[in-house]
Parts: sequence; C-alpha cells; structure tokens
Amino acid sequence: MNPAFVILSNDKRGKKVAINFDNALGIHPQALALRERRSEILAANLANAETPFYKAQDLDFKSILNKEVSVNSSSLNRTHKGHMQGSHSGMPGVMYRNPQQASLDGNTVEAHIEQGKFAENSVQYQASLTFLNAKFSGLRSAIRGE
Repeated sequence: MNPAFVILSNDKRGKKVAINFDNALGIHPQALALRERRSEILAANLANAETPFYKAQDLDFKSILNKEVSVNSSSLNRTHKGHMQGSHSGMPGVMYRNPQQASLDGNTVEAHIEQGKFAENSVQYQASLTFLNAKFSGLRSAIRGE
C-alpha cells in the first residue's frame, strides 16, 4: 500500500505542508473494511439458517486486524532489480463456528447467536465510522488552521 500524501499549501513559514493519510487515519479504514466483511458473512449465516448442512462462519476480527496492521507497517523492499517483488498474503479465510446445540439437518447456524453477533458488529461498525469522522474533522481543522 503506497502512502497517500496531499500537499496542502505553504505554512506560516513558507514551507509546504503535507498530510500522510495512512498515518493520519490509523487503523480505522482497515477496521471499517473488516467490519463490513464480517457483516456480510453474518448476514449470509442468517440467510442460510434453514439450509441443510450449511456451516455458520465468522471472522476472528482481532487477529485479522493485527495481521493487517503488521502487513501495512512492514514492507518488503527490492534491493536488486533481479529480486522478485515481495507481497503478503491477503486476508485469511473465514472460520467455522461450533454450535452450542447441534441441528439434526447438519446446519450449524443458531439464529439468536447470529442476530446478537450481527447487532454487535453493527454497533462496532458505527463506532469505526465515528472514529473516521473525528479523524477527518481534525484534519479539516488543521487544514483551515483552526
């Protein structure tokens, strides 16, 4: 991921001012994307609550976010033109959830648990949006010199 810079204007001393959005926004964009993906997975679980042999899935949000942060903070540099460009693997796959009470048709979706996890994820998604909004408000204030 290449850092996104925006050159604003000259500061009071006549120097150019730049903002690195990757540093300014922190982990919040990655958290928002993971929350969105988790929401899709939980919605699919609820949609398939009556599908025989469907296995409930979920993301381990904390471990995936930690991996995303470590991938974005460490980069592989090519020191020679003959070297291959290094890349990190993408987001790991989903995990299957073990049901508290097994279903006779092999379905592992428990609607009450999925609804609770979906509601919890929605609140956390809104919190991520609030954090991003606060970051942008701070950047806007800095740009305006307030």
